[in-house]
Amino acid sequence: MTTAALKVIRAGLFDTLQDLGRVGFMALGMPTAGAMDRVALRLANALLGNPAGAAGLEIGVMGPDLLVEADSVRVALLGPLSPALLDGPDASPKALESDRTHLLKRGQVLRVGMVEGSSTAYLAVAGGFALPSFMGSLSTYARAGVGGFEGRKLAAGDALPLSLEQAPAGDDRKLGAPFDYGKGPVRIVWGPQEEYFTEAGRNIFVGADYRVSREADRMGIRFEGPTIEHSKGADIISDGIGPGAIQVPGTGLPIVLLADRQTVGGYPKIATVASVDLPRLGRLLPGQTVRFQPVTVEEAEKLRREQESRIARAIAEFKVARPPGGIDLARLYEENLIDGVVYERSPT
Repeated sequence: MTTAALKVIRAGLFDTLQDLGRVGFMALGMPTAGAMDRVALRLANALLGNPAGAAGLEIGVMGPDLLVEADSVRVALLGPLSPALLDGPDASPKALESDRTHLLKRGQVLRVGMVEGSSTAYLAVAGGFALPSFMGSLSTYARAGVGGFEGRKLAAGDALPLSLEQAPAGDDRKLGAPFDYGKGPVRIVWGPQEEYFTEAGRNIFVGADYRVSREADRMGIRFEGPTIEHSKGADIISDGIGPGAIQVPGTGLPIVLLADRQTVGGYPKIATVASVDLPRLGRLLPGQTVRFQPVTVEEAEKLRREQESRIARAIAEFKVARPPGGIDLARLYEENLIDGVVYERSPT
């Protein structure tokens, strides 16, 4: 154990530790939890050289202020954050960009700020957090009070223990370009209970725009829009619920179930979101609209393989990051600085 930590001096709105989820325990009634945007967490860990599944801090809407209680720590900020601020005892505050790593020193305060245009962003640390896992995962499932830091969102006074006393040597790194999550309709695969809906109801579901309601959180998103007509009623014998399952209760409005979803449910599921688009769902904000587009299982698998290739390319294209306010020497050396120089002797 180390004494190194990040101490919360001001909590954000809903900051929890999440990894890639608690897999294999749904039969015991334990949801997977895990990162809402698994792509962002994986990229943050890759920037730091961490394993892809290392736990990071999922930032909801507004992030915390964190005091560095370690010789040094390297963090990665991933997602559409307003520029974070770094306060220090010996310098004026400076802005820190997202989608890159930053080296922080003892006594400095990282003020993460707002998430802009998305519901989530991520902060990962080199070496990860020194916390015990629960059922093989550090993911926080706040409804049951398990995982993460004491099974809950962060609060002022918490000290997140770090696995490393100081940051590994090396340059800071950044994404070569913002990751492309894709645009357009959210792809879905019909079923497993699409026969519980009329043909007209299914056509409405894929032909209308649906708006994210204010009832949206880590458990799921309730959408507003045209109602979907049932053909066999709105109740079934409860069965298992996979990630992205789309339930339609008696109201006729779809609910997309996400990371903290229940393990079983008794409403018919008209479709399931293709895994390629689950990170997009994890970023949606109330008021945003989506349209759903059916694809085959084979098409969904192809889309996911293509996304994995884009993630691999993004990692391969990481660049050395310029220090805030400093000179990017690597970029400077790449430039041809002597082309076109004219030598002129002054008259004697």
